[in-house]
Amino acid sequence: MSYTSKMELPSAATALPGRTQTMPVPSEHFVLGQPLLPPFPEGTKMVQFGMGCFWGAERRFWEMNGVLTTAAGYSGGITENPSYEEVCSGETGHTETVLVVYDPRQVSFTALLKMFWESHDPTQGMRQGNDLGTQYRSAIYTFDDEQAELARASKGLFQEALTAVGFGPITTEVQASGPFYYAEHFHQQYLAKVPNGYCGLGGTGVGCDMAPLAEFQADSQTELGSIS
Repeated sequence: MSYTSKMELPSAATALPGRTQTMPVPSEHFVLGQPLLPPFPEGTKMVQFGMGCFWGAERRFWEMNGVLTTAAGYSGGITENPSYEEVCSGETGHTETVLVVYDPRQVSFTALLKMFWESHDPTQGMRQGNDLGTQYRSAIYTFDDEQAELARASKGLFQEALTAVGFGPITTEVQASGPFYYAEHFHQQYLAKVPNGYCGLGGTGVGCDMAPLAEFQADSQTELGSIS
């Protein structure tokens, strides 16, 4: 496997085939004590974030009030139930992601977006810092129309802030969620088990002001209500 191929997404014809067996994972979150697998409590919502190595990304979110549980996994690609080694090969199309299950009555989606944007550099394409490859690309995989609208609006806001200080275009994917494939058990809540473990996560130092989204969110909810 060449360096160049690890930086390019495979096609359906060239991606690894994967398998039907799902990855066995612990029944409970190592830190929060909540289930890692659905069904999740009524009233909670889900979103997937890709922002480089999922070890550090997962810790960012499990530390937030209102987050019920988190899990490390693989999303956005082609290969079914991939292994870590397969994802690292660049032949699955997946990026490392964190599944975040949250209670919107306790933490807003915009607060999650603020954590996402400020915790990594979303302008780096198929990398994050010294971590190189398609599995480190930035992504937001949404579960409903409101999340998608807010994610795209926040991307525009943060682009303005980044451009003002000389950063290039944001490369973050914002797409409807496909399957979330759980990573191996030893990746789950890794930095709680190995506190001095590797974490390559680092932001740009630029803040993401979410205040303008409050009015946008109210308008979006009104519009969605009128449609329903």
